[in-house]
Amino acid sequence: MCHLSSYLAAAGGVLAGLAVAAALLVRQRHLIHHLRRALGARDRDRSYWHRLATHNDTTDLPNRRALWTHLEATFSLGEPLGLVLIDLDRFKQVNDTYGHEYGNDLLREVGRRLRALGPSVAMSAHLAGDEFALVVHGDDGEVEAAAAAAHRRISKLPYEIAGQQVIVTASVGYALAEPDMLARDLLHAADQAMYLAKRTRSDVCAHDPDHTTPQGIAIRYRDLR
Repeated sequence: MCHLSSYLAAAGGVLAGLAVAAALLVRQRHLIHHLRRALGARDRDRSYWHRLATHNDTTDLPNRRALWTHLEATFSLGEPLGLVLIDLDRFKQVNDTYGHEYGNDLLREVGRRLRALGPSVAMSAHLAGDEFALVVHGDDGEVEAAAAAAHRRISKLPYEIAGQQVIVTASVGYALAEPDMLARDLLHAADQAMYLAKRTRSDVCAHDPDHTTPQGIAIRYRDLR
């Protein structure tokens, strides 16, 4: 009888220990679950803030910060590269006539059209306002073709604005990366070409090293950081 009591006491102790262990295990599982949820939320927050910092909030295209990062990374690889800069003509007139909400709708449609360009276009970016950019991985023919395609996509088909069909045109300039160029130099060259296209109403212009921007005309893409 004494032995039986000892066995029962021992079994009771084991069962109590198992109960405590089970409770600890359940608590541990709850802690792991909450930790995983917290880490997931942190990662989602990081992803959200990163996207907010690198994308335009109107068109959801990569912004100037993302463009600069992409250019510097591509330059470091030494791959054939070109940059196309696009400025919508008389966009302010659209905003003034129809309002900013319709202006934003127009920008979003321009962004959708640029996203649909060919595979040589590695990035379509919305820099600010009515200014867009394309990073083209390829030779001079591919860069020229991307610039011409961007102009056609933007300028040839009308946009529906406030129930009306509206034609919006663009001035497009492009430049090719050359040996010993930096990202800043490519931006400067493409901006000169875009300014030349706008000034001469030539639709699309390649960078001309013999052309100099007149004094007093700011190079807007001089520093994108």
